[in-house]
Amino acid sequence: MASVSRLSRRKDASRWPRMSSTFWAVVLLTALLVLYCGQLAAGTCEIVTLDRDSSQPRRTIARQTARCACKKGQIAGTTRARPACVDAGIVRKKQWCEMVPCLEDEGCDLLVNKSGWTCTQPGGRVKTTTAL
Repeated sequence: MASVSRLSRRKDASRWPRMSSTFWAVVLLTALLVLYCGQLAAGTCEIVTLDRDSSQPRRTIARQTARCACKKGQIAGTTRARPACVDAGIVRKKQWCEMVPCLEDEGCDLLVNKSGWTCTQPGGRVKTTTAL
């Protein structure tokens, strides 16, 4: 008991500051907002990393990683050259062109071994995508 009274007499001793209920409400709401913003909405994707390698002539190798929060029965895929949630059966059967991976003016063709697809632009340029 003597130590408590000594602390209260010290000039450098301080008590916990009193905070209003509004302060604690703001702290709680801020924490919830930070937690919520870290989550993706169901059925959406975001690009996490994108690496490009143009060291070879006439060829650019691009690798991207996406984070998706897909609904039941869906899996991460590509729609219109963007990451998207697609029907899991498309990926299981490797029928890549069914997920409409190419842009509107491009044609889609499966690779011979079904490891990916090609998107052919009207000018003849070809983009090849292989799935991991």
